[in-house]
Amino acid sequence: MQRYELTVCPSSGPRNRPPTPFGSRQRHFKKVLVVRRPAMDVPVEEEDGQEDDGNDGVSKPSGIDAGLENFAKKMPIFEPERGEFSGGAQEKPLAVNLDLALYKARVLARKFRYDEAQKILKKCIYYWPEDGRSYVALGKILGKQSKKADARAVYERGSQATQGENPYIWQCWAVLENKMGNIRRARELFDAATVADKRHIAAWHGWAVLELKQGNVKKARHLLAKGLKFCGGNEYVYQTLALLEAKANRYEQARYLFRQATKCNPKSCASWLAWAQLEVKQENNRAARLLFEKAVQASPKNRFAWHVWGVFEANIGNVDMGRKLLKIGHALNPRDPVLLQSLALLEYKHSTANLARVLFRRASELDPRHQPVWIAWGWMEWKEGNISTARELYQRALSIDSTTESAARCLQAWGVLEQRAGNLSAARRLFRSSLNINSQSYVTWMTWAALEEDQGNSVRAEEIRNLYFQQRTEVVDDASWVMGFLDVIDPALDSIKRFLNLDQGLSNKAKEPLKDAGANENGDDIETEVDSIWMLSSKMLYR
Repeated sequence: MQRYELTVCPSSGPRNRPPTPFGSRQRHFKKVLVVRRPAMDVPVEEEDGQEDDGNDGVSKPSGIDAGLENFAKKMPIFEPERGEFSGGAQEKPLAVNLDLALYKARVLARKFRYDEAQKILKKCIYYWPEDGRSYVALGKILGKQSKKADARAVYERGSQATQGENPYIWQCWAVLENKMGNIRRARELFDAATVADKRHIAAWHGWAVLELKQGNVKKARHLLAKGLKFCGGNEYVYQTLALLEAKANRYEQARYLFRQATKCNPKSCASWLAWAQLEVKQENNRAARLLFEKAVQASPKNRFAWHVWGVFEANIGNVDMGRKLLKIGHALNPRDPVLLQSLALLEYKHSTANLARVLFRRASELDPRHQPVWIAWGWMEWKEGNISTARELYQRALSIDSTTESAARCLQAWGVLEQRAGNLSAARRLFRSSLNINSQSYVTWMTWAALEEDQGNSVRAEEIRNLYFQQRTEVVDDASWVMGFLDVIDPALDSIKRFLNLDQGLSNKAKEPLKDAGANENGDDIETEVDSIWMLSSKMLYR
């Protein structure tokens, strides 16, 4: 075994050499000690060339040895960038460092420290280009920052580096293209994901969602049948089936399926939340409250759980309880703007507009690109009579992204503002722009029809109503095989949105949880005041 020895001149008992000054001795050690390895326990008799110094083979540590030991303790355990330790080319770090780096990047991303997380992930890609997790994590972070072109480039590079064998990269890339409106490209990428791994349930699920949103129900069922065949049942399958049973008013079957979902994974906060929303719809408030408790026990820091529970309590009149739950959620998730937005709306209704403004401002500072904050703030200013301020806030929301569903709601709310201000031509243009983004919005069509009706254009109003019923997309689901999925990652989130009446529909136009008490009775307040406000969960889709 190769040894590294260090010969030290004893401080006492000079031999055949003259004493060396301490300063020169330090320089001598700096020149000789290039690499320091841990000392090995070797018997004295096996050491070649070791001389007896009169201490009976017992070596005592000198002061310099103690100093070197302290110096070694201060050295980092792992520094791959230091070439002097290897003496040659850089060695590849151990695989455990990849896991640690990915975890650290995930933690930084949760704290919105995206730049630091990106640097770590780029190093991971440099050292481990064949591992797909780094590409997936980096692409998601870029997507959250609306850097879609950069995210696409990362996914493309990852698919090449992994030779097309990583289904997670294909699936995330497909989700990105779907969000960008590239439906055909998204189908191709979902197909590639299923080819890479036919047991990748998220790919079958995401592809089915895409087809459902395009109205291709048979195609979606075919894809889901394949997913069940290759992957079997899991919590998301049970959860989604339960949601569809609830939608079809088959509540006992829905409860059974929710029970199966929570048995598969008792820590599934989404399943508990979706089940709680079913009980809310059935006005089983006590059961709903118990299920909300289960949800926060399953995931104590889950912002959706605290948010939905707080809104539920506020809607049934427990304002103090709702405020408390929202504050707890904010304390656990201080960087989340949705909780502050909900709290601001709560304070506006039950406290003062000034307090609500403070909360809206804080929420907008946390995430300036969160459109619903600006929209809800603008709605509040409009109700307070600050028309110019409301217009500025609506414009700020549209400047973030004018193609999203939030933008459609913003245009709709702005149209109502202009209608009330007497700018009818501007209101019509805004309603038309909103429908260009989301042609399925019942509230927008009916608000526009109400405008024409108020102006005495009954024929035009009837034409607008007929246009809605002609172009709307209906997904008919038979009871023999209730199948469908609501979202790519977490099916419960769209359910939460629906049960909270965030999507105004034909069945829920009559009453809103926080609707203005002064709404007139003839239906003029079909306007999306609350539709604009209650986008409390519009950013709930983690992807």
